[in-house]
Amino acid sequence: MADTGNNDAFVAFERVQKSYDGETLVVKDLNLTLPKGEFLTMLGPSGSGKTTCLMMLAGFETATHGEIKLDGVSINNIPPHKRGIGMVFQNYALFPHMTIAENLSFPLEVRKIGKSDREAKVKRALEMVEMGAFGGRRPSQLSGGQQQRVALARALVFEPELVLMDEPLGALDKQLREKMQFEITHLAHNLGITTVYVTHDQTEALTMSDRVAVFNDGRIQQIAPPDELYESPKNSFVAQFIGENNTLEGRVKEIKNGIAVVQLDNGDLIDAKPVNVEKPGDRTLISIRPERVEFNRDRLKPDAHTLKAEVLEFIYMGDIFRTRLRVAGSDEFIIKTRNAPDQRRLQPGEQIEIGWLPEDCRALDAPQV
Repeated sequence: MADTGNNDAFVAFERVQKSYDGETLVVKDLNLTLPKGEFLTMLGPSGSGKTTCLMMLAGFETATHGEIKLDGVSINNIPPHKRGIGMVFQNYALFPHMTIAENLSFPLEVRKIGKSDREAKVKRALEMVEMGAFGGRRPSQLSGGQQQRVALARALVFEPELVLMDEPLGALDKQLREKMQFEITHLAHNLGITTVYVTHDQTEALTMSDRVAVFNDGRIQQIAPPDELYESPKNSFVAQFIGENNTLEGRVKEIKNGIAVVQLDNGDLIDAKPVNVEKPGDRTLISIRPERVEFNRDRLKPDAHTLKAEVLEFIYMGDIFRTRLRVAGSDEFIIKTRNAPDQRRLQPGEQIEIGWLPEDCRALDAPQV
């Protein structure tokens, strides 16, 4: 899948390919556009091509084929330091022998900005990330979270229109990581900066982005706003990669009035929304999110589809209950229910009936063997 190009794009990849050995393509015919001010996350497993795309945009890698444009101008032959792009890495890349203020001043000196202007810009950048009192310290005197704030300030100090971030929060603990996710998103939108963010963390991508491009095998599998990506995956890879997902395999019996009747491998029949299956006989992967499954009879809608299930494991997780079931021959079917006074706790060994609405269930392409 590719993003359609347009003349107003601030960042544009046009039929970009990348090979390191002249034979294997790690990025395959990439077409992607970003409008000014968008926060786009490139998400995917290791080796999917997302970081290579970021490095080509930064200028640290050269495209084997195709063109990369910034504000309508080709940057294929422009060296990294002349592209005017801010960069934030996971390892912070701060100069240990310099103070924090000197670290921030360095990219301004390279750009021949005068001393008084440099000092004003450094002060403003440090205040933006709530590090105004730390200018005289060295990186070794700061915590990991503080160093990441400084790295972010250094990327913003020369007021770039485009900032690239490569797994910038990977070294932080969960609580600090979540705090920094909010701060980075807030800053980017407040300053109107176009941001390209690379991560393999799905939650990070969903909570921070205007759009997410899901990469696999050198191609964009789907590019969409987070809610669309989660609610309406376009293929089995996206459905299984984004969030937790229940899958059952089967074969399409018929497609009629926008509904696919699927016979599961254990013989059960269910209805599903056909996404990329075309005809009877097609193998399919049924996809249903854990929170869309209901087991309370009084909460099941009249048109809900039901299956028999056996409770295998009940896990209390504070705000939710997570229950593992045996359904249609699968022992890994999960349901999530809210921890509420009227929500019953299921017991291992219990036989129950589960159900969901046909529109919440998708018949996707069968996974590649």
